[in-house]
Amino acid sequence: MEDDGLQTSSVPRALEMKSKMFGYELPDLILIFMNLAITNLIFGASKYRYALVWGTTVSLAAFLFFTKRGKPDGYLQHLIQFWIKPSFLSAGGLDRFYRKHDRKDNTHES
Repeated sequence: MEDDGLQTSSVPRALEMKSKMFGYELPDLILIFMNLAITNLIFGASKYRYALVWGTTVSLAAFLFFTKRGKPDGYLQHLIQFWIKPSFLSAGGLDRFYRKHDRKDNTHES
């Protein structure tokens, strides 16, 4: 019997890369379509529906596309977390979540 050699298959170059559609990440697409759905629900029956529904959706999509161009994955989420967290962190500050350990709970009587 002849051996044909080692069998190989092609794999993607970057296995850790997140999937994108039309240059948008999944959270961005969810935000765009949620904006489209909510504005259509609110302004869908008005005479300015094209400007209010499609105008805001297209402008949001363009804003996200051009703002996130060349930035790493999850850029907006990390930027918002950076803005929300306090700008001054104290190492000696009070810890509101500290609970004193009660030794009675961990004693084992034999």
